[in-house]
Amino acid sequence: MPVICGIHPVKEALATGGVERLLVAEGKHHPRIHELVTAARGRGIEVRAVPRAVLDRHAPGANHQGVVAFSAGRALCDLAELLRPEAGTPLLLLLDGVEDPHNLGAILRSADGAGATGVILPKRRSAPLSDAVWRASAGAAAYVPVARVVNVAETIRTLQAGGVRVVGADAAAGRPFFAEDLTGPVALVLGREGQGLHRLVRERCDALVSLPMRGRVSSLNVSVSAAILLYEAVRQRATAL
Repeated sequence: MPVICGIHPVKEALATGGVERLLVAEGKHHPRIHELVTAARGRGIEVRAVPRAVLDRHAPGANHQGVVAFSAGRALCDLAELLRPEAGTPLLLLLDGVEDPHNLGAILRSADGAGATGVILPKRRSAPLSDAVWRASAGAAAYVPVARVVNVAETIRTLQAGGVRVVGADAAAGRPFFAEDLTGPVALVLGREGQGLHRLVRERCDALVSLPMRGRVSSLNVSVSAAILLYEAVRQRATAL
């Protein structure tokens, strides 16, 4: 059973109905923890006060802030759901092997902030939606639609067949990201930390763009790159109205 810890992530999980049980540290509580307890009991969720050592065992090494929640797990959606007309003009992220949970959490946070319509992850070679992801996302993991797919390269073909333009981020691409039209249905593809896109994934993209680097390092963190590309799409769509 997935564990979510920390006041803000637990609050967001409660808001989305994803909590089955709540543990709080014994003793005097911060007012925000009292709010969580009240909200949980109002939803009929079991709440128990336990020694802080019990919380430490359930969330080893984490700053749980005196509260730990147990979730049945984040419900995933099908790829087809992300392409339904009622989901809006697609602004999707397709991640090709992002395995660091902190990067995935930060990407989900940016996706929520930019109003992305979904994030697509491979079933293999991808970070699970763990507590570390929840914490890094500042609770955004509760809101962003997430689909898992078997094969990223085949998923690109499915997206293209659904009218979605697939744009990959590649440090070697000669075209800067701000020169690409991102106003229509688009999926932004980002690759592995330090390695980029797999060859077949790169070849199947409709376009490849780069983030120009003016300093001495050759690339940005994948979560930073995702945020830049997402907000470029937001900027273009706002000015196109």
